Amino acid sequence: MCGIAGWIDFKHNISSQTDIIEKMTNTLKLRGPDSYGYANSPHVLFGHRRLVVVDPSGGKQPMIKTLNGFKYTLIYNGELYNTEDIRKELKEKGFSFDSYSDTEVLLTSYLCWGINCVNKLNGIFAFSLYDEKENRVLLVRDQLGVKPLFYSIKGSSLIFGSEIKTLLAHPYIEPIIDRDSITEIFALGPAVKPGSGVFKDIQELPPAHLMVVSAEGITTHEYWKLVASENTETLEQATEHLRFLLVDAIERQLVGDVPLCTLLSGGLDSSAISAIAANCYKKKNKILTTYSLDYEDNDKYFESSIFQPTSDNYWALEMSKFIQSHHKSYIINHEELALTLKDAVRARDLPGMADIDSSLFLFSREIRKDFIIALSGECADELFGGYPWYTRPELMNLTTFPWSNFVESRKAILSPEFQKLPICEVVNENYLASLKEVPHLPGENAETHRMRELFYLNLKWFMVNLLNRKDRMSMANSLEVRVPFADYRLVEYGFNLPNAFKFFEGREKGLLRKCLSGLLPEEIIYRKKSPYPKTHNPIYTDLVCKMMQSILEDSQSPLLNIIDKNFVKELITTKGTAYKNPWFGQLMTGPQLIAYLVQFNIWLEDYKVQMI
Repeated sequence: MCGIAGWIDFKHNISSQTDIIEKMTNTLKLRGPDSYGYANSPHVLFGHRRLVVVDPSGGKQPMIKTLNGFKYTLIYNGELYNTEDIRKELKEKGFSFDSYSDTEVLLTSYLCWGINCVNKLNGIFAFSLYDEKENRVLLVRDQLGVKPLFYSIKGSSLIFGSEIKTLLAHPYIEPIIDRDSITEIFALGPAVKPGSGVFKDIQELPPAHLMVVSAEGITTHEYWKLVASENTETLEQATEHLRFLLVDAIERQLVGDVPLCTLLSGGLDSSAISAIAANCYKKKNKILTTYSLDYEDNDKYFESSIFQPTSDNYWALEMSKFIQSHHKSYIINHEELALTLKDAVRARDLPGMADIDSSLFLFSREIRKDFIIALSGECADELFGGYPWYTRPELMNLTTFPWSNFVESRKAILSPEFQKLPICEVVNENYLASLKEVPHLPGENAETHRMRELFYLNLKWFMVNLLNRKDRMSMANSLEVRVPFADYRLVEYGFNLPNAFKFFEGREKGLLRKCLSGLLPEEIIYRKKSPYPKTHNPIYTDLVCKMMQSILEDSQSPLLNIIDKNFVKELITTKGTAYKNPWFGQLMTGPQLIAYLVQFNIWLEDYKVQMI
């Protein structure tokens, strides 16, 4: 996995500006600690940082191939999981290869099929390709948005990179936010609307989009989208079909020339990935290593809720025994968790999910001591109906994003000036706009119609936010985390499964549970879903309250220009209970909200954010 950076300007010669592309590329050292490279031409500058995963000597970038006297230059962040399928097809068409890297396969696929090569790709990727013959540059992002790609258009220049900090390293781009930015943060945060980079003039290429930049201008189109289709399979056929797709997706993602492990919480999704991976390893006389995390003394303070009914640690150990993995449990210290809020902001370039981010940052750092690749279970809940808002009518039928049901109460945190921002209106506008995009079949009943909407919203909003978190926290520690449930074939199939199958036997993720019968212990299969673990320890609450108190006491704190200081003081006094509703999703309550505000202040200070 890697990081990419580029500067395109077809109206001016920028070939002498190598110091700028080097500065941009240096922001990506953590994404690619193993090597770097640059490509220089009159109108296109490319930079690349590499994390070696496959073919250390043959996958160096930028990669250049020549065909009929014209050069084709590729910089690529990602991994193809159907590399050998494409390589075989290209060889049959007469192409040859100098390496076994997926980078060369990707570049050669463009030589063969041009822009249509994107329809051949199964993987996680963000790449840019300069076609000297057509004098154009392509920017492409994978179907589900697992890998990031930001850009900014400044005059005749298009500047892009894997992270926001990469763009901010360019002299044309400043860390400016306006009232629209603040509205987006407090209306939708920590999620962002599709295509938004929050900062003024910074955008993100949406998932499944392809951009073409040439002297004639810039065009963008969506090359893949969800389509509604009728599933005519029987329950047993669907069970077998889903099992085949899942096993195939996981096995394809076990490739690499470097150490690989899995994340194992003891929940259904991570257990499925770990069990299938362990079976593959056993066939090669290898033992899989699995990782779980918890917090110091968390069992003392855990309280069951509809969102988090059981604790994970016991089940992770039981599952490890079942698959005979080498299991490592990482216990997070609360002081370190609070201090790492700053590292998490720097990794995400934005205020994030508070300790949900910083814990993953620490977890990734621990795993990276021994491994370079990890497989994780994100996306299964969005795809197969794992959240309470899929099964509880009062949540299912909300007229807004179900993970952001209390937007009106967010205004209480803001100063009187900023309470006037159209926060509720922006949420409603984005919600209704997304509903218009949902594909439907003629004659759907009301329940089916609504469930399609919920699955679409979760795939396009909630899942993307979790994938952003996963990418930034892991890559900031030079760890590649793969997400088998984000295989676009699984997503296409899952989206069109009948609700009666998805919720077989009245259970969330019912069909997924059924297809895993025989692979997992029954108690794991029928365990109630529990989300990513968070701390329940009052020590952490005290720590973030002290951090917030220090911000309030410093008259230079930029956050003070935005918040209602009296309300936030009450928030600290009541240990977060003055704000009674979840800020976002299932986990951001109480101390997480205070930590989110701490992150907001860190962001404003560290990035020297200018508000206009």
